[in-house]
Amino acid sequence: MIIAVAINPRASFGGTRHMGDTVVAFFRAAGARVVVLRKASYDRLETAVREALAAGCDALVVVGGDGMVHLGINALAGPGAPYGAVPLGIVPSGTGNDMARALGLPLNDAVAACERIQEALKTGGRLIDAGRVTGNGTTRWFAGVVSAGFDAAVNERANAWRWPRGKSRYNLAMLRELATFKPIDYTVTADGETWHQGAMLISVANGQSIGGGMKVTPDALLDDGFLDLFIVGPLTRARFLAVFPKVFSGRHTGHQAVHIRQVRRVELSAVSVVAYADGERIGPLPLIVEVVPGAIRVLAVP
Repeated sequence: MIIAVAINPRASFGGTRHMGDTVVAFFRAAGARVVVLRKASYDRLETAVREALAAGCDALVVVGGDGMVHLGINALAGPGAPYGAVPLGIVPSGTGNDMARALGLPLNDAVAACERIQEALKTGGRLIDAGRVTGNGTTRWFAGVVSAGFDAAVNERANAWRWPRGKSRYNLAMLRELATFKPIDYTVTADGETWHQGAMLISVANGQSIGGGMKVTPDALLDDGFLDLFIVGPLTRARFLAVFPKVFSGRHTGHQAVHIRQVRRVELSAVSVVAYADGERIGPLPLIVEVVPGAIRVLAVP
């Protein structure tokens, strides 16, 4: 068996810096031929992953957070890739790990995650849906959530900073963004129905959470053939601050400003709004987001 192991290029500090080596050693000890993919940047790593898939491998294992899952999804579901042909294994070691949470994978425990992958290799894993985002002349895929609003603006601000690292940077960016953020005027078309929508944020979700456990769509399923359209209507800053903490427990869904509906295809348009998918920058609206059922085989136990 040939397993390609792609290691987060930013994993060079902290308690996760040796996880890639642990993963490689585990699968070699299990008798697999391991192709180690470790590059200095995501762009170079993305190219190396595509080359490894073209050369032939039985599984792709990514070591990192949701950004690495995003890289793997785009390599496996991109142009010319037969859906579900090569399975994706995830060894979560990032800040958020929202996709790993949705799949019930062990967090920040490389050996336990590898054991789960090895178990799933025997059964073939499970097929899940993926989202496809079209716009700005490109097509991108996502596993978790596309965000276009307050949370995406926070990501945009946080990514422009080099310090601090980890969740504290996101939390600080959130406070700074909140000071000036105003509701956005969107045009939404969901499964053929069009309307104008004032909102603090709009997300289109395949998974349940963003930002390391914020359960924006707590009832979303990875394999139901639908995406969950999540809308938070206009709120004052004080009321938004009152609702926001409830997202971590999923108790926000009963608020009158929160609306969730299942969709298969969504078109989003708004002025000067940038979208993020799986925490990675996609680009400005307008965008088309649609579900592709059973697009990805993941090495997880149903």
